[in-house]
Amino acid sequence: MTVVKSCGNVFTDLGFDKQEAANLKLRSQLMIEVEKDLMKKKLTQQAAAEVLGISQPRVSDLKRGKVDKFTIDMLVNFLTKLGHNVSVRVA
Repeated sequence: MTVVKSCGNVFTDLGFDKQEAANLKLRSQLMIEVEKDLMKKKLTQQAAAEVLGISQPRVSDLKRGKVDKFTIDMLVNFLTKLGHNVSVRVA
């Protein structure tokens, strides 16, 4: 077995181009924050759907990590609806 050190972005490691990898990484980080908040609040999928303004199957997509189904805008809106202030830092 060969072990290769990660570059720090699993999506780059998987072969996505630089821009797509950065986008996927940001979306996955936002999704994790949404999921953490939903778990902290102990919301059912139906209750989460009502809070987020989406259907229960969309909450299921979120919980299953289907990153391709959510935009950055949508995820930022979810976090705002959950009471978070979201800011962007460019490095």
